[in-house]
Amino acid sequence: MSNTMEMSKDELIKRAQAQMQTQLKVTDWSTREKLAITCRVLFDGGHDSGLAGQITARGEKPGTYYTQSLGLGFDEISVSNFLLVDEDLQVLEGQGMPNPANRFHSWVYRTRPDVQCIVHTHPLHVAALSMLEVPLAVSHMDNCTLYDDCAFLPDWPGVPVGNEEGELISKALGDKRAILLAHHGMLVAASSIEEACVLSLQFERTARMQLLAMAAGDIKPIKPELGREAHDWILRPRRSQIGFEYYARRALRRYPDVLA
Repeated sequence: MSNTMEMSKDELIKRAQAQMQTQLKVTDWSTREKLAITCRVLFDGGHDSGLAGQITARGEKPGTYYTQSLGLGFDEISVSNFLLVDEDLQVLEGQGMPNPANRFHSWVYRTRPDVQCIVHTHPLHVAALSMLEVPLAVSHMDNCTLYDDCAFLPDWPGVPVGNEEGELISKALGDKRAILLAHHGMLVAASSIEEACVLSLQFERTARMQLLAMAAGDIKPIKPELGREAHDWILRPRRSQIGFEYYARRALRRYPDVLA
């Protein structure tokens, strides 16, 4: 005799969340390992615009964060290629030079204490959408991780290596997890590396779907209450961890050197 067929949707959601927490295990990766894996995952997901883009994650000490060494593509980055820097981009640990554009990461970390990881890239479909100067349209269940959670900066401030650009981008981001930067690319500001990885993949897929839909007709909006429900259901910390585990397995099969 079933004991769930009479349960409400809210009850079923809570039940499933509890089961995911206790029954699905995740790997205890280090910060550097998760960052390196994310780079390879994102490269395979279309975030492959040469040396453009950065990934960072907060360090153990306030005002510090990890970032990749300048000069490497996401498909080349391994654990050993990460630097620990301060918000002035002075290298505290590691060998190499950080990307000067990391300065706007410093601004985001200053203004958003909840943010633990930032991904900034120029994937093809996001970049193409940014040229149209239109916000990201979230109108499909899979993309609801970004529903009402993606800001839009319509003005391109130029190469983001100055404090002016950092102040502008961090202000435009507000309290959102993501932002589409016109004539530029995307930024994800997440509560974990796993969340940043999953959101960044979904950002590019959403932009691709939007361009395909716009070419076929007018995009129809979804109901706000259902968009928010899907956002909160999909974007649970455990769901992000489980999703990251899947992408990590794929990356490690293809790139066994990533943890070197």
